[in-house]
Amino acid sequence: MTILGLIPARGGSKGVPRKNIKLLGDKPLIAYTIDAGLECAEVDELVVSTDSLEIAETSKKSGAKVPFMRPAALATDKSPSIDTVIHAVEFYAAQGQHFDAVCLLQPTCPFRTANDITEAIKTFKNKNADSLISVREVPHEFNPHWTFETEENGFLKIATGEKQIITRRQELPKAYHRDGSIYIVKTAILLSQRSLYGEKIAFHVSENLVHVNIDTLDDWAKAEKHLDLDKKH
Repeated sequence: MTILGLIPARGGSKGVPRKNIKLLGDKPLIAYTIDAGLECAEVDELVVSTDSLEIAETSKKSGAKVPFMRPAALATDKSPSIDTVIHAVEFYAAQGQHFDAVCLLQPTCPFRTANDITEAIKTFKNKNADSLISVREVPHEFNPHWTFETEENGFLKIATGEKQIITRRQELPKAYHRDGSIYIVKTAILLSQRSLYGEKIAFHVSENLVHVNIDTLDDWAKAEKHLDLDKKH
């Protein structure tokens, strides 16, 4: 099974201006994801999809390929991620190169490791899944079996639809939320369903205890604080 590693990085970031090439510690944000992708032997080709020449140059210096520039129409605030992925797959198809699956690695998650990517792809292959997402366990206080929705009459109902609430924490089934750091999908599913998911969704529990998905300046500060703590240890 051949895997295309795709890093989407548009130039028009508003929450953190120029964040993809902004220095986090001693290297650009996007370089963290490029380094992890290059270290993963399960990824057959690692490319960056961007509309920015500045990001393209930074990505090349970090070792990634930038074989095309993303059209401006696919690089707006409202551009669906799925269109960016399909554009990359169709670019390679036009060159006569086909991949069995795409591994989408967002540069806003700098602390995902090469081992995370490797183990995620291995799980995806072994389970013959349509797709895989990286996840983290939901703390028990936010477990969906302990959350409520409002009914039309103004009273609460258990969000999962159960009539009786689970009273003991130990009896709660594990629940997970996607953390945004790894998405893997079969190319056939991607093209036929225009989806990153399909029906059979496998999962990989991210190993890094610290998780940041950088969208705001507060997120950036959290990432910098993590790096500072790492240096002290």
